[in-house]
Amino acid sequence: MQLRLILNNISVIEIRGESSVDVNDITCNSRQCGAGSLFFAVPGHLRDGHNYIGEAIRAGARCVVCERDIPEQAGVTFVRVADSRRAMSKAAKNFFGDPSNELTVVGVTGTNGKTTVTCLVEAVLKAGGLNPGVIGTIEWRYGETAVPSRNTTPESLDLQRILRSMADGGVTHVVMEVSSHAIDMQRVADVHFDLGVFTNLSPEHLDYHGTMENYYAVKKSFFQHLPKGRTAVINEDDPWGKRLVREIGDSIITFGMDKTCHVSPTDVELGLTGLKARLGTPRGVLTLESPLTGAFNLSNIMAVVGTCLALKIDNEYIVKGIGTAGPVPGRLERVPADENIYIFVDYAHTEDALKNVLETLRRFAQKRLITVFGCGGDRDKTKRPLMGRTAAELSDCVVITSDNPRGEDPRAIISDIERGVDVAEIDPALSPGKAGTEQKGYLVIEDRTEAINWAVHSARPGDIVLIAGKGHEDYQIVGDRRLPFDDRIAAARALASRRSRSVS
Repeated sequence: MQLRLILNNISVIEIRGESSVDVNDITCNSRQCGAGSLFFAVPGHLRDGHNYIGEAIRAGARCVVCERDIPEQAGVTFVRVADSRRAMSKAAKNFFGDPSNELTVVGVTGTNGKTTVTCLVEAVLKAGGLNPGVIGTIEWRYGETAVPSRNTTPESLDLQRILRSMADGGVTHVVMEVSSHAIDMQRVADVHFDLGVFTNLSPEHLDYHGTMENYYAVKKSFFQHLPKGRTAVINEDDPWGKRLVREIGDSIITFGMDKTCHVSPTDVELGLTGLKARLGTPRGVLTLESPLTGAFNLSNIMAVVGTCLALKIDNEYIVKGIGTAGPVPGRLERVPADENIYIFVDYAHTEDALKNVLETLRRFAQKRLITVFGCGGDRDKTKRPLMGRTAAELSDCVVITSDNPRGEDPRAIISDIERGVDVAEIDPALSPGKAGTEQKGYLVIEDRTEAINWAVHSARPGDIVLIAGKGHEDYQIVGDRRLPFDDRIAAARALASRRSRSVS
């Protein structure tokens, strides 16, 4: 495609060089440049793409979009813009032929529940004979294609590339997790959304947004930019959702416990292995069963029902899809165990998500609830003591450990968590011996494998063990290394070790 066509509707300050040059590919990663590439120099939080222009040109880039006045180089066209990130999103839409315009696109945003909602909507669409694609935290997928994700919402270039692949692959609907970072960094600015879903809002990413008010404003902007007449599905149980309903106007479907909501429960039965519910809707009462459990998953299911009503999916397919959808990877996922102990792995990495999961498990705990968790490094530090307090208040035993420390000292992260922990003395029967340090009713075992081993080996019949924070992740980020690690595998190995000891 010629550069001039890629630059359509982009505000350009200056072009130096030939605008009719042919472009083979576009990228913002100098290492991905090849002959005839267009390179976008994008300033970032850790790196500035302007520092890699020379590397991109040496790799074959013949066009560069940037924000600075760069010295001319023979055979290279330089395009100067005010905002290269915004220009990149528009250029990606142009280069890939505006693929979202060929699809029905649902954007799901909120602090928690995005992955579960997208997976359930996917199941309903499949039950209705449609061909959905999903873009989210775990992976992006459609048909037989599945690619692990690096971000909840891909960069604009990658996103438009994925959408083009889906459109060409016969996908009818795309259900996408939309993160606050993606909204604020213009990754989804040129996607045509047909529907927006708001799950909830609780403290998270405040290292980036600064305040909850700023965080909310970013989420609100997503709904404000939905095309006129498009529907918003909003959680009215959440105070931020209730405010959002007031502030964005009409074309809204609400869900929540209040009978005034468009989707609300008339009868609910929650169990450790699933839930049953009757939901009142504008189309009448839907009787549902799901292998998911907990009040937070009831909320997710109501979001799905509201979404599918807006998409005009028949009731029978809504019921069938929700009923047949399996557990979402890493979301209250049970690790098969014996001896009447229950082990769950969950992605909960915010205070609200951890509270929701622990309250659900607390309700069904026959004996003790043992929680293993940590907090990620180089991320919002304010949530660490809050998560520590929540874990301590709702668990019988807390094992604080490491979780993706990245560039931080794991011990410093653990110390932040400890500030929120204040509970009674731990049960003497739980004494960790040499495995960890006993303090104020909780244990510190920095090594995550050892922490999981200790919790599994300490569990007694009737106990529940929750391993929180990583969920579906199959890696541990330490420094700049991405090391293989999966809580589910670690728990299974601990169970095998427990069995072998009992036999011997």
